[in-house]
Amino acid sequence: MDPFKQMSDWKKNMDHFFGENFWKDFEGMIKPNIPQINMYQTENEILCIVNVPGLKDLNQMDIYVNYATLELKGSIDLENAHGTVVKEEILQGVFDRKITLPFPVRADKISATYKNGLVFIQLHRFIDESSRRNKVEIQPLEDA
Repeated sequence: MDPFKQMSDWKKNMDHFFGENFWKDFEGMIKPNIPQINMYQTENEILCIVNVPGLKDLNQMDIYVNYATLELKGSIDLENAHGTVVKEEILQGVFDRKITLPFPVRADKISATYKNGLVFIQLHRFIDESSRRNKVEIQPLEDA
């Protein structure tokens, strides 16, 4: 009997018992997210450092920002990988990752740079114009 068929049957039974989304809660533990990301926050800025080794063409990666969500799409492909894998700690493959940001960011003030396998994404806090305290200038009223 095929052990992979047994495993597939077992997973279907678990999906039926716990619900189809049961495995999504364990996905990060079983398969780590790629690309890896470090995020740093100051009062008005966020710096995201994304690990994308081997990126030869910057158009191979897409970065989207929507209010308080950062989305990264692309793939990590280490072309130098030949032979039988003995140890593999550098994760590779296609990625589509959405990261919740600690606060909403401005769409007009985003920058991304790439150096030595790292993408640096700089984001700036969105401050709603309607909630700002606006100073009102007093104009002289002329006598009629």
